[in-house]
Amino acid sequence: MSDIDLDDLDHQMIEMLGHDARVSNRQIAAELGVTEGTIRTRIKRLQDERLIQFSVVTDFRLAGSPNLVMLGIHADRDKVPRLAEELCNVPEIGAVVVLLGRYSVLATGLFTSVEQVNQLIRARILPLPGVHGVEMSVAVESFKYDFRMARIMRRPRSRTRAKADAAPRLP
Repeated sequence: MSDIDLDDLDHQMIEMLGHDARVSNRQIAAELGVTEGTIRTRIKRLQDERLIQFSVVTDFRLAGSPNLVMLGIHADRDKVPRLAEELCNVPEIGAVVVLLGRYSVLATGLFTSVEQVNQLIRARILPLPGVHGVEMSVAVESFKYDFRMARIMRRPRSRTRAKADAAPRLP
């Protein structure tokens, strides 16, 4: 995959689709002052480059009253990339984020019981190489949680990005 530069029109389209992915190409074109064909072509290009993806996101309240659980994972720094990849393969986990700060990795998921979370931690997370400990936080009340929020996915690295990623990083 080649690196791609996004211009203002791309960013405006992505912003509109991020608010409502059901908006028509005709509506986007009219609001942005371009043709419907331009919008259709650009959306296809963004999809082909895997920069955008359309999916159905369900309000988690429809899944049997689960609780949002955040797992702060302490791990050896050199094991974090592989740990994050392993956590992505755990079906119960909906998001995996590598952090600088208190935790090495933050994993989140929707769970119906604390026992279910504890079992996941004991059986699937603590045995992973480099893991020192896991801190669990359970959301008891959500003041704002936009269930329509799109999932953030890691973009596959291109050769150019791989070279840039090899540059020194913050500790």
